[in-house]
Amino acid sequence: MLGFLIAAAAGYLTPQITESLADPVIKAVSRHITIKPAERPVVGFLIAMLAAGVAADLLHSGSPFWVIAGGALGYFGTRLANRIQKLINRAPDDR
Repeated sequence: MLGFLIAAAAGYLTPQITESLADPVIKAVSRHITIKPAERPVVGFLIAMLAAGVAADLLHSGSPFWVIAGGALGYFGTRLANRIQKLINRAPDDR
């Protein structure tokens, strides 16, 4: 369970991780592989999930499935919550 929570936090923090860590990683691998500017968020997400996976392994918590599920929910969580809220607000009032 702790691995899931760590991955969810890492997924949620992906934009901040992308801003601070993606460019140095892209620069470091640019000699070996070309990464397009549009792929920058993917690099940030990969860094976040690698960190979450290592943390989950070191803490002996979380299977790979739950780490990936937590990361995806963390990354898309605010969008999912906004969509659900819109659906609830659009629902007919049954009073």
